[in-house]
Amino acid sequence: MLTLLPMTTNRTIKDALYEQVARIAKASASPKRLELIELLGQSPKTVEALALEAGISAKLVSAHLKELKSARLVEAERQGKYIIYRLASAEVGKLWVTLRLLAEDRLFELQDALRQLSAATHEWVGNSREELLNKAKSGEVIVIDVRPGEEYAVGHVPFARSMPLAELRNRLAELPKDRPVIAYCRGPFCLMSSDAVRLLRDQGIDALQMREGIVEWNS
Repeated sequence: MLTLLPMTTNRTIKDALYEQVARIAKASASPKRLELIELLGQSPKTVEALALEAGISAKLVSAHLKELKSARLVEAERQGKYIIYRLASAEVGKLWVTLRLLAEDRLFELQDALRQLSAATHEWVGNSREELLNKAKSGEVIVIDVRPGEEYAVGHVPFARSMPLAELRNRLAELPKDRPVIAYCRGPFCLMSSDAVRLLRDQGIDALQMREGIVEWNS
């Protein structure tokens, strides 16, 4: 707790205030912690699930979560033998989106990497979200969410169908070939939607990738 004494100088007060804000920056100043924030923005997850998705050990995930929890960016709840982690608020997800957008705007290296990534995909380009929603609602386009089903259940783009990437090949018959199919996953750094687009196009389906995920959609 930040305690200010009666005789505290203005300089000391300002230093103490900035130090508190810096706790957020320090806790999130790690590539893996940012990835964990993005993953938890999809749905609450166990340490084991996060370790699998992030490609690191459960021990290391626990250490990162401890830092995020100390800055009150994540919360934990025990459910049976598992501890479930979730973002402390929607604002934490928005923080990740803001950081990513700033990085995309300022860092040429990131811009180049994203250009290389998008060069191999076919991206949905629309005038607005409202246009996409209207087209999806009318059935003019089919929007599919290729994340795991539990993430879709927590939150998804309106009118989107849940078609996890792992199930997609076996569910191709559910998709029409006379209308565009727009796939999305966890956001611009997620490769599941680009994999889905390649699979669908190989099967003769006009597929496009939406870069935004549900966290971006809600931000």
